[in-house]
Amino acid sequence: MASNMDASTLDMQERVVSINRVSKTVKGGRVMKFSALVVVGDGNGTVGFGIGKAAEVPDAIRKGIEDAKKHLTKISLHGDTIPHEIVGEFGAGKVVLKPAAPGTGVIAGGPVRAVVESAGIKDIRAKALRSKNPCNVVRAVMAGLTQLRTAQQVAALRGKTVEEIL
Repeated sequence: MASNMDASTLDMQERVVSINRVSKTVKGGRVMKFSALVVVGDGNGTVGFGIGKAAEVPDAIRKGIEDAKKHLTKISLHGDTIPHEIVGEFGAGKVVLKPAAPGTGVIAGGPVRAVVESAGIKDIRAKALRSKNPCNVVRAVMAGLTQLRTAQQVAALRGKTVEEIL
């Protein structure tokens, strides 16, 4: 089981979205640590994100990558773009994701770009609204991407043909 998991995660690309210095106040003063938000994906519809916290930056990134690989999600793609427009929400974070014509490229800002490129989406338009907190934006993008359904999936759910849906 473990060797199978390792084989599937070998070709994952990792992107560090943000590194934040966080502090905890204890009796002796402040204890500084680093929090790293990391996105991993295979570039073929599988993507996940994780957060790692440690005293040193490399350790925080390593922990973030391990966490992200534990929370991988398969998303529905339509060629190099997404099947339909969707709004992903998490907390105050809200992200609008729109499919784009071939050749458009990834029109998206920092955290959104990291997630969609890791997922293997090559043509998309996106806009992060409300929250600019990278963690909430990434969670909102993931919420939106997991809600995507292809015409085949919708047709199977409704017991109809794809032509009836479209």
